[in-house]
Amino acid sequence: MAGGGAKTIAFGLLVLNLVLYIIVSIIAGWAINYDIDNTLLSVTFPVYIFPMYNPIGNMATGFFLIFSLIAGLVGIATSIAGVGNIQKGNVPNLHSAGTYSVITWGLTLLAMGLACKEINIGIQDSILRTLEVLVIILSATQLLCMGAINAGVNEAASHDEYMGGGF
Repeated sequence: MAGGGAKTIAFGLLVLNLVLYIIVSIIAGWAINYDIDNTLLSVTFPVYIFPMYNPIGNMATGFFLIFSLIAGLVGIATSIAGVGNIQKGNVPNLHSAGTYSVITWGLTLLAMGLACKEINIGIQDSILRTLEVLVIILSATQLLCMGAINAGVNEAASHDEYMGGGF
């Protein structure tokens, strides 16, 4: 990228998202482990109806935790790959980073929708509230990251055209 402004912003957002996705994965993994441990100790009526019974949440918590964990792990992988692609800075690598970013944003939006549903139902633990807030923040920062990567693609493409290069 010619000026490097979009590259710096995208790199910073990818590192921020990497840290946040690691935190989301740790919290979601802990909550799933806690739920499994406590459900096995006391098998109650909701377990027969819904196998993802959560003693610390409501009926949306099971889906929210699973999709938060999936979004977190995919976010970690794509943030690491995106950092490497941003470092190279050419158009094909930036397109690859943009694709990773779109996939991660879609999964994060799915987890955010479930977080909103869980907030709507009510009765959450403080750990779940923290996870909900982090997922909502990540959906916004991932959107900003997508925009920065797209700006970097446009910047790199115009620089390649100006320099007479190409693919």
